[in-house]
Amino acid sequence: MVGMDEHMFAGSLVVTGGGTGGHYFPAVALAEGARARWPGRPVALVGAQRGIEGRLLPQSAWPHLLLDVEGFIGRSPWRMLRAALKLARARARLKAIWGRSRPWAVLATGGYGSAPALLAARALGIPYFLHESNAQPGQLVRLLAPGAAGVWCGMDAVRAHLPKARCVSAGTPVRAAFLRGFSPLAELQPPHRLLVLGGSGGARALNAALLAVAPALLDRFPQWDILHQTGQAGYQAVAEAGRHPRHRVAAFLDGMDRELEAASLVLTRSGASTCAELKACGRPALMVPMPDSAGNHQVMNAQAMVAEGRALLLAQGPGLAAELQAGAARLMADPTLLAQLSRPEANRAVALCLEDLASCMKA
Repeated sequence: MVGMDEHMFAGSLVVTGGGTGGHYFPAVALAEGARARWPGRPVALVGAQRGIEGRLLPQSAWPHLLLDVEGFIGRSPWRMLRAALKLARARARLKAIWGRSRPWAVLATGGYGSAPALLAARALGIPYFLHESNAQPGQLVRLLAPGAAGVWCGMDAVRAHLPKARCVSAGTPVRAAFLRGFSPLAELQPPHRLLVLGGSGGARALNAALLAVAPALLDRFPQWDILHQTGQAGYQAVAEAGRHPRHRVAAFLDGMDRELEAASLVLTRSGASTCAELKACGRPALMVPMPDSAGNHQVMNAQAMVAEGRALLLAQGPGLAAELQAGAARLMADPTLLAQLSRPEANRAVALCLEDLASCMKA
């Protein structure tokens, strides 16, 4: 066992989710909210040794258990069989532990790291709640939603895919830094900034397209600059390429709330957490969904943002550079259109989720 004594599970609220930051950070946000709301109730996290939580939880003060599980998607038949055996062992381990030290409830934000806890909770009759950040639910959520005490939806579009579940519109939990007021877009002064984000790992297609069009954009719009998060893998190639003097690059940006607040336009992928953070700070976006995301969820996330009047969508493909140049120029030249896409929305996701939890557990 990693990080905790199994007796800490007794009467606890278990929060599980991980594999990627899009699952892990909302889980931590829910755990922080639960600890603040119920200071006398233990809160413990369960995840995967291989996921982002496997690196971050041991550095934290959270009681936690990390299990040897891995994902199924995109694997060979042999690796899928291995993943299934690991999942079965992890589920059995949790069933044995929770048979002796039963949790109060289980909250899951998705990802393969949450599967053992959810399956063990279902087998033992422990109430469980699901949070689905994306517009398209993952396979685990589809499977377990009908038996969940509640499904908390990050985007309203997901409700249509889960007709047998009790769905509650909640939004996606965001990091504490985004639970504040942000400067209105209209208050930003030149130089206006195009902030480019491909996620912490970067996005090769975005890097290449931006390098191709940035000089023309910055020559055309002298009151704009570009701050470009390349990802660690792409940093050297972009940093060594010929760039416009007002095109700055960084492998990774800390303080993302401050970086978004300083931006007049954001070029980004469309992961659920990114969408939630853009909503919180009210920044307009050009979204290029990752084309091979599981269940095509990034495309659906971006389409939902477009439908809400918050973003424009660009398709990744051979014509991306031309589409990017045209889309960025359209927005950079039109402050009225930028303002129309700027719709700040206070994020109450943690509070709404925990209010629903409290109501269900009292019933």
